Amino acid sequence: MTTTIFDDARTDRTHGARTVTASATTHLLTAPAPFGLDVLGEDGKKISHVIGAGIEQGAAPLREETLGENLRAIVERYPSRDAVVDVYADVTLTYERFYNKVLRLATYFSRQGLRAGDRVGIWSTNRWEWPVVQYACHHLGLILVNINPAYRQRELNYVLDKAGVRLVVAARRYKDSDYRTMLIEASKQRGVHLEKVLYFGSPEWDAALDGPIDDLTEATAQVSPHDAVNIQFTFGTTGFPKGATLTHFNILNNAYFAGELLGYTEADRVCVPVPFFHTFGMGVGIVAALTHGAAIVIAGPSFKARETLKAVHSAGVTSLYGVPTMFINELEEAHDHEEYGSPYDLSMLRTGVMGGTSCPTKTMREVMERMNMREVAICYGMTETSPVAFQTRADSPLDKRVATVGQIHPHIEARIVDTQTNETLPRGEQGEVVVRGYNIMREYWQHPEKTAEAIDADGWMHTGDLGMLDEEGYLSITGRIKDMLIRGGENIYPREIEEFLFTHPSVVDAQVIGVPDDRYGEEIMAWLILHEGAEQLSADDIAEFARGKLSRHKVPRYVHVVSEFPMTASGKVRKVEMREMAPRILGWV
Repeated sequence: MTTTIFDDARTDRTHGARTVTASATTHLLTAPAPFGLDVLGEDGKKISHVIGAGIEQGAAPLREETLGENLRAIVERYPSRDAVVDVYADVTLTYERFYNKVLRLATYFSRQGLRAGDRVGIWSTNRWEWPVVQYACHHLGLILVNINPAYRQRELNYVLDKAGVRLVVAARRYKDSDYRTMLIEASKQRGVHLEKVLYFGSPEWDAALDGPIDDLTEATAQVSPHDAVNIQFTFGTTGFPKGATLTHFNILNNAYFAGELLGYTEADRVCVPVPFFHTFGMGVGIVAALTHGAAIVIAGPSFKARETLKAVHSAGVTSLYGVPTMFINELEEAHDHEEYGSPYDLSMLRTGVMGGTSCPTKTMREVMERMNMREVAICYGMTETSPVAFQTRADSPLDKRVATVGQIHPHIEARIVDTQTNETLPRGEQGEVVVRGYNIMREYWQHPEKTAEAIDADGWMHTGDLGMLDEEGYLSITGRIKDMLIRGGENIYPREIEEFLFTHPSVVDAQVIGVPDDRYGEEIMAWLILHEGAEQLSADDIAEFARGKLSRHKVPRYVHVVSEFPMTASGKVRKVEMREMAPRILGWV
């Protein structure tokens, strides 16, 4: 075993125990681990600090190239392989055709006077044109601003103003939102400097994609891997969204390593029904596939279980993405088709990603067994971490793959810290998950005070998630700091109760929140989605089911059965909205 001192770019090797310098003044005693390095305390025992594999542990080096440069290299290797397959629109683009459209659109952008660093918005659901716009921006060094398709006028105005968007590429509408009218209204607002809107399917759009290809070498030569390339607006529980600003280096490397751990090759066909506007769909979906020469399969503009499984069936999909609710709906849809005697062909599936929120153990097992996704992975992170920090591996023990979010990614480190003191906790104790590495966002766009709140002086991103690291470095997410409820002075974590409720045979999905209570401060309320045809469940039914299995103070006092939960456009459950709705549901107001 050797001692290595990392001090910025300098390394030093001596004999003895191994030391890693995380900063100029911090020396860490470490031990080798399958994922990289375990950090040890002064007593030689593991503490809640893990470091992902670097080059010395066999990881590939971080890629010092732009997203545009990476795409060009992939196109040169796999020109005739499928890059984008839009089942809904019946459009298939090989890498060569896809790149041709990217260059033509980049030329259009350049002729509109856009230069590296300018902000271009995209406002649309999933479609084959989305990655064309994405990579045209990447090619020129434009900063792509992802606009949530569900935004209303006030939110749209804010994002266009805050990011200084000059041009928007958009669909004409989404559900009951008339984008054209909303964009015209936004352009009239003080502070908004929107110069042009390019609509998908318009004559100008068609002309741009059929237009010339200029020599853009001089423009692309100015683009650095460390330049900002994407702004993703993320909502907190209150107020307006913050613009997580990501670089080529952030997105490219994170997506590449996610794809590596999924075992991607040019033979894979990756169905991404999660929204492209979110970093899960854009980074772990589009970029992870394209950095490996794989094909992106688009099932439709927005998620529908039937359309997704049809796409898997017809397009020979090998990898399927989703949040837990999507997979739960797909399992129900697949079961119905089996009952009708016309099952979907899911035989090509082998892997995929479940992410976006806490992944129920029961759902993971069913996806592996019933959907043939034996190698499906859980990815954990957040937009601000580009997004993945932890990921399960296909060769990990089954219990670790279904009950944890895996081990640390290469070139990243993480700690579990005391929420009050910020001190690293002993291994196995619960605290806040903090992450540091190449994947941390540059900033919240024009929000230095919020950036400083999220990223501390030593570069650690504070996730707001509660978790525990086990002896083998597997992370379990136990809840959100803000979701924790206090009943009679005891801390209660909804995730534990939700996992228990999933074991009830009638329950499809479960979410737990705290509601005000005069006696205990807070009480537990469970929201349930039941299997079709199942009998209604009451609080008494759940209490009886929990007898002897769950501590009495963790048994929900209130039970509310629904057909669906309030959700964000990216598929996350809106517990804030649930808490707002609860007093009315319980008849208090």
